[in-house]
Amino acid sequence: MLNIIITSYGEVNATEKAVRAFLSQNLPKDTKIIVSDPFTETKWMLEEKFPNQIEYFEDPGEGKSTALNLLFQKFGSKNKDDIFILTDGDVYTSPDSVQAILQKFQNPQVGCVSGRPMSINPRENRFGYWSHFLVDVGAHEISRKKRYKQGKFLETTGYLFAFRNGVIKEIPLDVAEDTIIPYYFYQKGYKIAYAENAKVYVKWPTHFKDWMKQKKRAADAHSKLTLYVKNFPKVKSFSGEILGGVKNLHYIFSYPRTFKEFVWTLELFPARLHMWLSLQKDLKLKKKEYKDGWRGDLEVKSTRTLD
Repeated sequence: MLNIIITSYGEVNATEKAVRAFLSQNLPKDTKIIVSDPFTETKWMLEEKFPNQIEYFEDPGEGKSTALNLLFQKFGSKNKDDIFILTDGDVYTSPDSVQAILQKFQNPQVGCVSGRPMSINPRENRFGYWSHFLVDVGAHEISRKKRYKQGKFLETTGYLFAFRNGVIKEIPLDVAEDTIIPYYFYQKGYKIAYAENAKVYVKWPTHFKDWMKQKKRAADAHSKLTLYVKNFPKVKSFSGEILGGVKNLHYIFSYPRTFKEFVWTLELFPARLHMWLSLQKDLKLKKKEYKDGWRGDLEVKSTRTLD
């Protein structure tokens, strides 16, 4: 059984596009697509556009991790050949992305599989270029492809990842699900695979305020992992970024195509430093912290695609 879970938050038009991207693929016969959303407008859209094709799950509105735990309870099974695929309502997947993911599970030692985020932002401006740089160089080449080839632990992307059913039943509410889930599998002796042909298309922030919100939220969600897992092999950390950058300078400086892009690459380093310092200030001085119900002040509006 394949359960594809799309977590959405009132992004009706974008969610419709996300659903269509899956329905256009060659899916196994025993596939169920579930859309989790707290807003009834999404339910109405599903009933109108996809009658009897999509299952709507009413998200209680208490945060993504809370909704996921409820979904794991409802659709969980003891059969480890059953698969969960998780994605969001404001992104859409490439053709054959599901088959690219399922192919990795043919190896019984693989417990979790990551897809590959792609930026749909134009590369011709600073924030668009940064989005391409961070997904192509940081996430793809350094964080996942290289580590996968070396047989090391790698973090999945929350935009598109999958794992075997019947292994974990719930996740903590104050950490990133795309990191804690693969580590739970890694801890149990499973391998984490990278399906680079399973692409997921994402819109990234278009101005600095939203860029800071998104990056701080992601970094903070990773900062509490050691509360649940001892000796966690951190991939997303300030020291990890510095070390990874030093070891992979050839990727970093071969990526820019023009002098302007080279300058934007250099500007990204102090921007990342500012983000990490601002996060530490929030955590230690202002006592702010990541919470599961992160919408509201931390919503990154410029990343919404169609709504």
